[in-house]
Amino acid sequence: MPRYLIVRSFDVTEDQMPAVGRRSRGLIEGEFPEITWEHSHVVVDDEGVVRTYCVYGAPNEELVREHSHKLGNHTLDALHEIAGDVSPADFPAV
Repeated sequence: MPRYLIVRSFDVTEDQMPAVGRRSRGLIEGEFPEITWEHSHVVVDDEGVVRTYCVYGAPNEELVREHSHKLGNHTLDALHEIAGDVSPADFPAV
């Protein structure tokens, strides 16, 4: 199944993000069972804007966009299909 990196800027505070996370999970479990939410990184910039960098598995980009639209309270900044993963272990020291 394709995997996607989703970058979002939220219109809520950091303290409000747990409710957003619960809503996202509820949407996936209730309306988008084809989507797998692997993990997310949450960052807050100097102006207090909350951004997330999420990895989802989904059959197609359109389904990810539909979930994002229903989630609301954010701007979808970027959506990229992931070509692969690497870690330091993939590059042993010489």
